[in-house]
Amino acid sequence: MDIGALAAAGVALLVGLLTWTQSRATNRRSDFTAITERLDKELKDERVQRKLLTSFVLDLLRWAQRVEPDTRAGQPPEPPVDLDLTPWRR
Repeated sequence: MDIGALAAAGVALLVGLLTWTQSRATNRRSDFTAITERLDKELKDERVQRKLLTSFVLDLLRWAQRVEPDTRAGQPPEPPVDLDLTPWRR
């Protein structure tokens, strides 16, 4: 076998290996970016949900302070429309 052909095959192999590792690194970066974007969105949604839930609990506490135990208060107030309580309802 010719030395030149062997050297060309070695260079082609090296270039292919470098391209493959670069492609893997790029894929890892894009995967990392996609995962962090998704986690950021989920964290933002959870913060909004917690804020709504906290405000609802505080509203209930304020309502409970205004109503005496012997007062006929009727039904508790309905939660705000923008608060999603479906996971806790049966």
